[in-house]
Amino acid sequence: MTTLTEATGTAAARETPARRRRRVDHLPYLLLLPCLAIIAVLLLWPLGQVVMMSFFKLDSVRQLRGDREWPWVGLANYAQILGDPFFRTVLRNTVLFAMANVALTMILGTLVGLLLNRLGRKMATFVASCVMLAWATPALTGTIVWKWIFDDTSGLVTWLFNKLPDGLSTTLFGRSDWTGYGWFNDPLLFFAILTLVVVWHSFPFIAVSVLAGLKSVPSELQEAARVDGAGPWRVFWSVTFPMLRPVFGILVVLSTIWDFKVFTQQFVLAGGTQDRSTFMLSIYSYAEAFSPPPKYGLGSAIAVILTLILLAVTALYVRMVLRQENES
Repeated sequence: MTTLTEATGTAAARETPARRRRRVDHLPYLLLLPCLAIIAVLLLWPLGQVVMMSFFKLDSVRQLRGDREWPWVGLANYAQILGDPFFRTVLRNTVLFAMANVALTMILGTLVGLLLNRLGRKMATFVASCVMLAWATPALTGTIVWKWIFDDTSGLVTWLFNKLPDGLSTTLFGRSDWTGYGWFNDPLLFFAILTLVVVWHSFPFIAVSVLAGLKSVPSELQEAARVDGAGPWRVFWSVTFPMLRPVFGILVVLSTIWDFKVFTQQFVLAGGTQDRSTFMLSIYSYAEAFSPPPKYGLGSAIAVILTLILLAVTALYVRMVLRQENES
């Protein structure tokens, strides 16, 4: 008579490796369920609510609370937004602003990362710690500091320009007294200051990420290029950059997403939503949704359009990465 031990051993022997893999492969998905549930609650559900609101005409808080019926308008909100010439102006502002900020952030962050890689350990740690203070500073706090720097009466920039010789200041800028000058009134100057604030806050992350990537580049390859007579630029472009291309790709996508969604810095520097000439998509969505009279449906439609643009950018990057992997 077969014993229990022999029967168990026989069943285990009959179990094929493929059957064992099918049984074990469910475990990772079970472990991911808590994280997926949190993501669904914190991200997917609010996103679904915004998408749903974009198909209704919502112009009062009572409607949002469910005290009144939501009038269905279908794609009317999207048609109104896409047919508005002001939307094209806002989209142009957003794209140009994002392109300028991504380029400046990547260039400055890469240069700082290369510098940190050349410094000694103690000095690199000190410089990196100082640089990361800008990244660690909350966007609201940093923007308030920059707004004080450009204050029209007691700001540091106003004080420095007032210290210029009157003749030089008048020749270069057409004025000698800068007290009361509105640094944020001119749209072009406003975007220049906003770019300064955003790049200041963003480049430390790029620098540290590039530094981490540089540590993975074999020094033998760079040394061999130098022995062959390559200069610093040729070494970087021919050896370092190809090996860090995936890192730069991810950083470009992240920077694009962040710069498209800039809101806090613009809202604080502009002092609200009064200056429509400097609107970008994020603050445009906020203004349409919450400025009296509120139009929550239109604001939600703008937010959905912004999300679709960012998803398209991300999908383009993923496709590029997959193509590179297939070619290699």
